[in-house]
Amino acid sequence: MSGLLVGAVFGAVFVFVNARSPLDDVVVTVLRVLAGLAVAAVLALWFTDVRRPAAAVSGGTAVSGGTAVSGGTAVSGGTAASGGAAASGGAAVSGGAAASGGAVRTMFGRGYLIVVAVEVLALLGGLRLLAALGAPTEVNVAWVAIIVGVHFVALAPVWKDRTIAVPGVALTLLGIAGFLMAWAGSLPWVPIVSGVASGAVLLAGSLTAGLRLARP
Repeated sequence: MSGLLVGAVFGAVFVFVNARSPLDDVVVTVLRVLAGLAVAAVLALWFTDVRRPAAAVSGGTAVSGGTAVSGGTAVSGGTAASGGAAASGGAAVSGGAAASGGAVRTMFGRGYLIVVAVEVLALLGGLRLLAALGAPTEVNVAWVAIIVGVHFVALAPVWKDRTIAVPGVALTLLGIAGFLMAWAGSLPWVPIVSGVASGAVLLAGSLTAGLRLARP
């Protein structure tokens, strides 16, 4: 659940940083309020999850709620902000034994580290290349969305959880759309499509997964 909270925060950053003109001021305010409410909801679910293990142990049987994982990167180059979140899990253990430690080690093992290392290199390298080519700063967020999205798709087979590929594909497509819009001359809308929409995907994914994990 902690990973979902991190993902929701990064999603909110996406929205707060990129929600601006050409959107109407009222729309910007509404989007930021909704993003804040979504983070608050995920935070409430996180508190509930944290309190659950102590209350769930009885008669020698321990039940653990679920495992959530995330990866995120934030970049602000005038317009870029990103984050990633995906969720999976739900594990039950009996006989007084807990399996969460082994699950965490498996999820954050060698495969995860390789994916994250490649993500960081691609992210920073791509942003430096865009700057060297004189690309407008608005497209930075499009590049960030693509890299974060691809990293979720790459983690799907590592974690053996296809659900995390869904937000990954969505962010990748939104990032590509941003580059196409910049090429077509709709530069002011790139942060809205690749930034705000990506943030909405992360917030919706984190909240949906959190509600699923919170079910008894």
